[in-house]
Amino acid sequence: MTDPVAALSGLLGGKGWLSGDDTAPYRRDWLDRYGVEPLGVARPATTAEVAGIVRICREAGIALVPQGGNTGLCAAAVAARPDAVILSLARMNAIGAPDRDSGTVLVEAGVVLAALHEALEPHGLIFPLHLGAEGSARIGGLVGTNAGGSHASRYGMMSDLALGLEVVLPDGAVWDGLRAVQKDNAGYPLRKLFCGSEGTLGVVTRAVLRLFPAPKQRATALLAFPDLASMVAFGTFLREEAGEFLSGLEFFSGLGMSLVTKHLPEIVLPFETRGAAYLLVELASSSRHVPLDDILAFTLEKGMEDGLVGDGALAMSETQRAHFWRLREEQPEGQRLEGAQLKHDIAVPPGAIARFVEAGAALCEGIVPGVRINPFGHLGDGNIHYNLSPPEGRDGFEGKGPQIGEALARLATGMGGSFAAEHGLGRTKIALADAIRSPQERALMARLKAAVDPSGTMNPGVLVDAAE
Repeated sequence: MTDPVAALSGLLGGKGWLSGDDTAPYRRDWLDRYGVEPLGVARPATTAEVAGIVRICREAGIALVPQGGNTGLCAAAVAARPDAVILSLARMNAIGAPDRDSGTVLVEAGVVLAALHEALEPHGLIFPLHLGAEGSARIGGLVGTNAGGSHASRYGMMSDLALGLEVVLPDGAVWDGLRAVQKDNAGYPLRKLFCGSEGTLGVVTRAVLRLFPAPKQRATALLAFPDLASMVAFGTFLREEAGEFLSGLEFFSGLGMSLVTKHLPEIVLPFETRGAAYLLVELASSSRHVPLDDILAFTLEKGMEDGLVGDGALAMSETQRAHFWRLREEQPEGQRLEGAQLKHDIAVPPGAIARFVEAGAALCEGIVPGVRINPFGHLGDGNIHYNLSPPEGRDGFEGKGPQIGEALARLATGMGGSFAAEHGLGRTKIALADAIRSPQERALMARLKAAVDPSGTMNPGVLVDAAE
């Protein structure tokens, strides 16, 4: 058998094959908790090279770990053992010319999300996926995790925004599903199979993405609420009044606001009233003829009259709008600077958000008395980043993180929700999935994995099998 390292080095050359200390930037996950030094890092420049890498690794029985921007939070994009190869898509970063008439663009999997936003701006078009890591996250990874972000309630998840895919399958064959249409019912919707598969069924190399006209106007407000129930009720009213113009509905807690202003003193609350919860509301339209300011002002006035909204501020400039958004986007950073934390990626029906947060707080308090709850997320789709900080004066959770995680996961499941809203399972949540999801569901996923990747070389230990 040909030496696989020599074969990979010969296929990719000096720029495309890294080993030893050169693999350091690719080894560790975003939270610096997982990852070991791999056999090497393959950096292909073409789909043909990806296919070659996959074939070499399969023939040698080498685990292959696809990696986009490595911004995931469940350790799916780093090696768990030293005989694995990381496949980085970073060099495959071409962006095609957008098709204005069809509202699509063809991109390679290594394109950084923020770079795509910038490339589309001169064309008056947007790709409406936005998230905190957009300066590093790459399209292939966003497909692999079926990313959602802050505008999912209006535009959908990545599985809704990726119309077509090109994928290198576990045997090195290339599936060309680059169809630029919404309606394609010629059998199983294979593109959706790869959205959320976390690199376990193949390597996404190119995608046809759905585009939208850029907003010509926005109306943005930051609101304070006396409690979460009032916020949820106001969100329902907003959807009824603003419906198709509602593009952002982001919430965070009083604790989250306190941590951001404590650790990032340049950020200030734009009004005096402190609330138990805050809501960032944004309306957007591609037409200048829609009275967004009037719609938002009416809803704000009505919310105050009905006793739902405690206080609020309208963004009077783009600078002020950016400041409002920064308050929301810095929620993770404010908590990180506070010290140790536990992260939970929960989804419940939007109407159940207040009940989940309150019931979850009682569960957590019962396990670690004094624990601080910092929920924030997306009111429009019910996604809650239910993050915890230790009690004041303590630097940990008494080793009870797994107990808290399972309790919250069971609570979300009981409310018709999910413990893996947009971060996936990766390596870190497989045991939780095995414990909470039905045996039939888990077995079906395992059979699907075995059918598509019988050799088991595509990202083993991710999503379906806990044992390497």
